[in-house]
Amino acid sequence: MVMNGENPANGDRSGPASGPGPGSTSGSASASGSASGDGSAPVGLRERKKRLTYQAVSDAAITMFLERGFDKVSVAEVAAAADISKPTLFRYFPAKEDLVLHRFADHEDEAARVVTGRAPDETPLDALRRHFLDGLDRRDPVTGLCDVPQVLAFLRLLYGTPSLVARLHAYQGRSEAALARALGGGLSDRLAAGQIIAVLRILAMENWRRTDAGESADRVYAGAVQAAEEAFVQLRTGLEPPSRPRG
Repeated sequence: MVMNGENPANGDRSGPASGPGPGSTSGSASASGSASGDGSAPVGLRERKKRLTYQAVSDAAITMFLERGFDKVSVAEVAAAADISKPTLFRYFPAKEDLVLHRFADHEDEAARVVTGRAPDETPLDALRRHFLDGLDRRDPVTGLCDVPQVLAFLRLLYGTPSLVARLHAYQGRSEAALARALGGGLSDRLAAGQIIAVLRILAMENWRRTDAGESADRVYAGAVQAAEEAFVQLRTGLEPPSRPRG
């Protein structure tokens, strides 16, 4: 099961040695070093093998975690299931939690990439709004609006495991920092980034809460769009509610 709902070969563009990071590995890249299909540099055979191992180890780990629970599976058991040594596993994943959370690595700098890649006549907030609404329309798991059973099971594992939730905060902190840099890096940019990342997280959590409770993604969709529109209006206008006449 892949968090982004795309090619199962998606992984970490930074390579196993450096741990989880932004980017993804395209399944279209050949071992001979063809382009990865996402505009990045060609991938060599050695790097291709590393990425495949990286994905295989995570797949094995998540399967075991879903079956038995995160805290009941040891790193040694994951290494044995993946047919690698424990030290080798830690070269790919510095912490046990990274075996799960690397699925979010593709999205760690996503907001920043949306801002830097926007059209010249589009504001950062308009670009982020458009991107999130597109994600809802595509039922992107990152928006929380995805009722695929494997995705729901993954998110239950994530949000039901305190150590994973704590580790997820570090990923969100890096998302916030990347977005702040994309916005300009000043204090006002850091304040804006903090608010934006928080809004995206809360919207996704609300969508996931409803789908996890048994509502279909199609049923939740209209409400999710309305909530997103209201959230971006609030981001644009500030937190002060509109004044109302007394009486």
